[in-house]
Amino acid sequence: MARRQNLVVAGVPVGREILDLQPVVRHEIEKEGSIIVVIATNAPLLPTELKRVAKRAALGVARTGAVSTNSSGDLFIAFTTANPAFNGGKELWWVLRNEDLDPLLAATVEATEEAIINALLAAQTMCGANDNTFFALPHDRLREILRKYDRLLE
Repeated sequence: MARRQNLVVAGVPVGREILDLQPVVRHEIEKEGSIIVVIATNAPLLPTELKRVAKRAALGVARTGAVSTNSSGDLFIAFTTANPAFNGGKELWWVLRNEDLDPLLAATVEATEEAIINALLAAQTMCGANDNTFFALPHDRLREILRKYDRLLE
């Protein structure tokens, strides 16, 4: 489950720096959330290899400070668009060797982390039913914090 105080961006504990702007919950709501991560690749992978890739998404989620709790329904799926070659009416499949998967596994972790941060940066403050309010991540304060930890490239 993601809580603002756990948020980590580029290894920086942003959530501990932005202690205000916590959700305003006027009427109790379901506190648990879920995330769905879809990994698409054109790498020639078999189902067992795709399963290994999908599992790496959890590492990307964790790098942002999120913790999957008891009732969170996190879902990670992966698929490939690679097509078999045809030769004389037979399908020929080329697949990566296990030793060659490491860059793809690392890329999955990094891409998942970056997609989450991008979504947070695109989000806007939301006021919903019963005046429950969830605040957007303030870009200016995020930049200040990243600069403080020497993580902002100028």
